[in-house]
Amino acid sequence: MKYVKWIFVVLLISSLTSFVAKDKSTEGLNVGDVAPDFIIESTLSGHKFKLDDLKGKYVLISFWASYDALSRMHNAQLNEVLNHTSRKVEMISVSFDEFSSVCKETIRKDRLNARVCAVETKGEDSGLFKKYRLNRGFANYLLDDNCTIIAKNISAENLLSILN
Repeated sequence: MKYVKWIFVVLLISSLTSFVAKDKSTEGLNVGDVAPDFIIESTLSGHKFKLDDLKGKYVLISFWASYDALSRMHNAQLNEVLNHTSRKVEMISVSFDEFSSVCKETIRKDRLNARVCAVETKGEDSGLFKKYRLNRGFANYLLDDNCTIIAKNISAENLLSILN
């Protein structure tokens, strides 16, 4: 009887703690987080992006790789939206392909704006991949003018409605 009470207490406590932080995603960064700063060089133009230099502007960071069909498709759609709207949002498109030649060919095939594309050839071993905790899949982040994440994994349709 003595052990039954303790088992009941342990079960009660464990069930209560299982509800804590259920709404907080453990994958990558979340809305409300400040995006970690980074410096990366554009694939074709040689232009260097430093996230802190874009403070004061809205920024869309899209992480993708040519071998990941879903992230590649989202990146192309977001790029297309921003190419055909007023430049209210700056885009940084980061590929984690391990060969820049693969990334360059994908940029050409997908008709991406090469000016905003960069490649991180260390792939999943890169510091940028780890900073943004992308170990559970590629993501995109819409940042406000203070580099605070205001949307995560935004679709092209949602971006278009925000811009309008």
